[in-house]
Amino acid sequence: MRDPLDRSTIDPTRQPGRRALTIAMLAPPWIPVPPAGYGGVEAVVADLTEGLVERGHDVTLFCAPGSRSSAKIVPLLDAAHPHEIERSLYEADHVARAFAAIDAAHGEGLGFDIVHDHCGFTGLAMADRLRTPMLHTLHGPFTPQTRSFYAHHGHKAWVAGISHAQLASGPPNLHTVGAIPNPIDVDAWPFAPAGDGYLLWIGRMTAEKGAHRAIEIARAAGRDLVLAGVVQPGQREYFEREVKPHIDGVRVRFAGEVGGVLKKSLFAGARALLMPIRWEEPFGMVIIEALACGKPVLAFDEGAVRELVVDGVTGFVVADEAAMVAALGLLGQIDPRACRAWVTEHCDVSVVAATYEAAYWKVLDASGARLRRAAPILA
Repeated sequence: MRDPLDRSTIDPTRQPGRRALTIAMLAPPWIPVPPAGYGGVEAVVADLTEGLVERGHDVTLFCAPGSRSSAKIVPLLDAAHPHEIERSLYEADHVARAFAAIDAAHGEGLGFDIVHDHCGFTGLAMADRLRTPMLHTLHGPFTPQTRSFYAHHGHKAWVAGISHAQLASGPPNLHTVGAIPNPIDVDAWPFAPAGDGYLLWIGRMTAEKGAHRAIEIARAAGRDLVLAGVVQPGQREYFEREVKPHIDGVRVRFAGEVGGVLKKSLFAGARALLMPIRWEEPFGMVIIEALACGKPVLAFDEGAVRELVVDGVTGFVVADEAAMVAALGLLGQIDPRACRAWVTEHCDVSVVAATYEAAYWKVLDASGARLRRAAPILA
């Protein structure tokens, strides 16, 4: 298994004399930070921003209206757009306004040291028009279309992957700082080693995420199953055909879109998380959320799964449905404390924020950028 913190080019310890940075954190325009329900990127941005503020950095969060943060908040559009995700009109508008604000601050001598972009494609495509260095985090998988995009535009900014598996499928010309896992505030998630015994599946209602396979596995194992997730536009047909007919409110329950306390309570009550995925998963936030609650994860060997699930220690990595049914009989071998300890060591927000801080300095040192304004030396 590749260690997600195996970043040979990044030293996450703060170097003596390094100063606090002024960081422009560019979130997507679709959903407030943090999200009330669906919103994986927004949850990552929320935790990372808090971690950087905790480390003494001056962070300005460019985000959707309704966002909350300890950082300075700058909402750019008049409204969030949760039902129009990836519509280019709003992403382009959002990024253009952010770039204008960043340029204006630069012109006033109060500019940012670095821009950390989480905003799809527009920010990276236009990064070479900014005078401020940019680090762009890759949040999705590479497809033939996105691989072509990054092959053409990837040189315009430094790039952080979220797993080695993700980066391995990308074009070779990326200026990458390596793979940095998504953060989670472990202390904010309940450690619940017992649970109520049901199996949990949570995700987008698509065939590759495998809600229908989770139903088959739970049925074959004689276990109760709770499904949770948003049914987005374009996913209704799959849900109606493959999932809804099996929901009986007893053996198979559907919780719908969940977030906040309800989402945490679902994880806390589960015996294990099922991830019968059939796609190149670039990370899998639900994996580390389950581990934070002390829940083992059973997953197919796809994408970055082996970077997050230690087979036989924090769960089981299996080949197919039959193997996952068999692995359910081995759950007693998994120590819930080992699950939480692993995710604390590798993905807690304090660890990831320190690593991103080191990545920012790698970008700044490589670009020869001067600090935009005086800032206190960090302890």
